[in-house]
Parts: sequence; structure tokens; C-alpha cells
Amino acid sequence: MNNTLRTFVLLAALTAIFVVAGYLIGGTGGMLIALVLSVGMNLFSYWNADRIVLSMYRAVAVNETHPDPLIRNYVADVHALADGAGLPRPKVHVIETDQPNAFATGRDPAHAAVAATTGLLRMLDRREIRGVMAHELAHVKNRDTLTMTVTATIAGAISGLANIAFFFGGDRDRPGGGFGAILVAILAPIAAALVQMAISRGREYEADRHGAEISGDPEALASALRKMETFAHRTVNETAERNPATGQMFIINPLTGRGADNLFSTHPNTGNRVEALLKLAGRPAVGTAVPRTARSGPWG
Repeated sequence: MNNTLRTFVLLAALTAIFVVAGYLIGGTGGMLIALVLSVGMNLFSYWNADRIVLSMYRAVAVNETHPDPLIRNYVADVHALADGAGLPRPKVHVIETDQPNAFATGRDPAHAAVAATTGLLRMLDRREIRGVMAHELAHVKNRDTLTMTVTATIAGAISGLANIAFFFGGDRDRPGGGFGAILVAILAPIAAALVQMAISRGREYEADRHGAEISGDPEALASALRKMETFAHRTVNETAERNPATGQMFIINPLTGRGADNLFSTHPNTGNRVEALLKLAGRPAVGTAVPRTARSGPWG
């Protein structure tokens, strides 16, 4: 299934979940309102995909004149990688958080943006940062960024409907109205997550492979992933915790650390990703397991 068709199927499924949730909460009227809202959200997300997430994370645009040499190198490397991949140069942003992570967004390569956290820029060496940003540019080249951003918007809205259902109980004048509200509150977020994750895992593997082609250095991305997985969950990403539907946009899951490819993981197991990258580099995949360090904070 090509990316265009997968995108259509994903967005259609999320829209359908949203509309059904509206029906369970408010009957036919609720369904019509949900349908109108979902169409509006799709259109708004299409035209404003980069602004939505970047503003949510308070990302700051940077360029090669920045006083910090780490950021100057970061911008220069993103531009060089984009030029080498035959892509328009994306807007480059920095997010102020200690958690090492990165994502890409935008409706198409001509309107793309990439963002890296200050934690990533401080923790990784320049070669590893190039590997990470090549991965993000692969998402841009594969046109994954629109899907990921719109998915995050609609999945977040479905969770919002579930909260409405939980607190207000839906239309109890309809047969099963109260039960329908409970059903929405329990099942809608799960259904949205299942649809979202069915595609996001495979896309991470593809972006790893294509990113390794863009950078020409699969070992750099493998090394970066191991470091990021080890340290990412020591620091809580407060914005991601408040907006968990955006978690699938990041290169490493910014939420609670799920170490295996389980049903509710938005990302593949990092050890599996490292192993695949080392195979691309022609290296034996020995000792690729990512150490699970002791965590502080709410998961400690």
C-alpha cells in the first residue's frame, strides 16, 4: 500500500471513529456535528500542519547566524542533508527541553519543518545529530509528516470527545445513551490509538532506512537511537504528556518508556531499529539491546 493510499485509509478511519463517537454521545445531531468538525479539522490541519505542533511545543525558529555554535552546526547540517536528498530546505526549529528528541512536520516537502530539542543537541555528537535529522528528512521525503500531524490532531479530538462523554454522560434519552457514553470514554481512545499505531511503527523503520541512505551513515543513527532511548525517559516532556496523541511524531517515544513492540507502543522497539541499521552498515548485530536505565519521576 503506497503512502497516499495509507494516508487516505488512516484519515478516513480516524474520521469514522470521531463521527461514531459523536453519534454515541449525541445521537444523529452529535454525529452531524462531529462530521462537520472532523472535516474542518482535516482541512485546518492540512493548511496549518507545521504551525499546530510547533506552537504547541513552543518551538523557536533558528538559522545559521545563531550565536550558539551547536545550533549553527545543526542548521547547516540540516540544510546540507536536504540539499543532498534533493529536498527543499525545511524550516529549522529548536525546542527547549532536556529530553533528547526530534520530529518533522508540514503538509509537503515545500512546507516542511524540523525540530530538535536542546537536550538532543547537547547530548549527541555532530555525526549522531546528522543521523537523527536525516531520519526526519526521510519522513519529509516520504510525505509522512502531513499524516502524522493530522493524525495527532484528530486523535486528540477523539480523546476530547471521550472526556466529554465521561463527564456529561451523552444523550440518556436515546436507548443505550448512557452506555454509549461509557463506551466512547473507554473505547474511542483505544480505537484511535490502534489505527494510528498500525502505520506509525512501519513508517519509523522506513524512515530509519531512508534516513541512513540520506546521511550515508546508518551507524550514526543507530548510536543516536541507543543514547536517546537510554536517557529520554529520565526527563518528563510535559507538553507531550498533556498531548499524548503527538507522541507518534517524535523519533523516540516521548511518553512512558515501552520497551517492546506491544499493542499500545507508538514506536518499534529501539533495539530492533538499531539491529536493522547495523545490518544496513554491514555490521554484526551483536549486543544491540538498549539498556533500560532506572527512571526518575512518575515512572520510577
